[in-house]
Amino acid sequence: MAVPAAARPYRVLVCDDQPDVLHALRLLLKGQGYEAVTVDSPRALLREARSDEFDLILADLNYTRDTTSGEEGLDLLTGLESQGNTAPVIVMTAWGSIDLAVEAMRRGACDFVQKPWDNDRVLAVIRKQADSERRRKSELEIAATVQQKLFPREMRHLGTIDYAGQCLAARGVGGDYYDFLDLGDHSLGFVLADVAGKGVPAALLMANLQACFRTQAASGVHRLAELLDAVHKHFYSSTGSDRFATLFFGSYDDRTRRMHYANCGHCAPSLLRANGEMTRLDSTATMLGAFEEWNCAEEEVSLDPGDTLLLYSDGVTEAANATGDEFGEDRLARTLRENSSLTAADLVREIVDAVSAFSGPSRMDDITVVAIRGV
Repeated sequence: MAVPAAARPYRVLVCDDQPDVLHALRLLLKGQGYEAVTVDSPRALLREARSDEFDLILADLNYTRDTTSGEEGLDLLTGLESQGNTAPVIVMTAWGSIDLAVEAMRRGACDFVQKPWDNDRVLAVIRKQADSERRRKSELEIAATVQQKLFPREMRHLGTIDYAGQCLAARGVGGDYYDFLDLGDHSLGFVLADVAGKGVPAALLMANLQACFRTQAASGVHRLAELLDAVHKHFYSSTGSDRFATLFFGSYDDRTRRMHYANCGHCAPSLLRANGEMTRLDSTATMLGAFEEWNCAEEEVSLDPGDTLLLYSDGVTEAANATGDEFGEDRLARTLRENSSLTAADLVREIVDAVSAFSGPSRMDDITVVAIRGV
């Protein structure tokens, strides 16, 4: 479990290939109450940033391979961005120029200092980022609290199934969405969606999608194809062409034990039968919001006693550990089989915990799981 930011020192990852520079910066930061972790190469910095959590990165632009152009340091900024780094980056250079500083800022740096540095200047820049980061994290904590309240909190009882869900955002807030919709007449709708993108923009689209689903369900639109068509039209008209959502929607009838479903370009849910047979519910339509013209086909499946249907986002199977290995579908299937006798809530927790433990601090995507068990 991550330690709350307020309960630990402000952590700074420092990178320079000169040992005396690292030693001086470590002492300077320690004297101000900061915790400094030092590395001596861009490769080591990328590895450390991927495997641990930092509030700020302070990195030199010039290394022994190329001590004047700053290209190795600029490539480092690109590498940090590509692996999803969210910590602000301050760059240092002894060969400082306006052009190099501007290029560093263009590639994601938030500020720069020139070597040999002035201690007061370095500390002022770090304090500025620390204060800004504290405000940002406070706002994200508020947004995360709001988003968690958007997920279903009251569970409607059905006689033939046990169900539960959980979403664990990678960045406090995220673009994954799950819901349980009252469709009346002994029916319940199950939604698990993944909005393109991450962070606050994806979270806003997630809230938009959720509101649309709940509005349609409350207005009496309960037929699967009709409901999804209305959601698609609204989502397409309110988002850009590069924004879309994959999703699985199932309408379950408690009287017949049948679920009508549509898989809109989403991860194929796994259906583990009581006899051990496992099947997958593959796509029946394209993702929502990507194209103006959209058609939806639906399929039907039964949920008999002892059967388990597992819905999940790609943050589950694509979760990678520090060496780049993914959790994968085989590991997920094995985890499902080993825990198939648990309640839906316990099964969901077991899978979320397994994925979180596997990926550790390097997790880059939201983890969302919904389990539906026939009883």
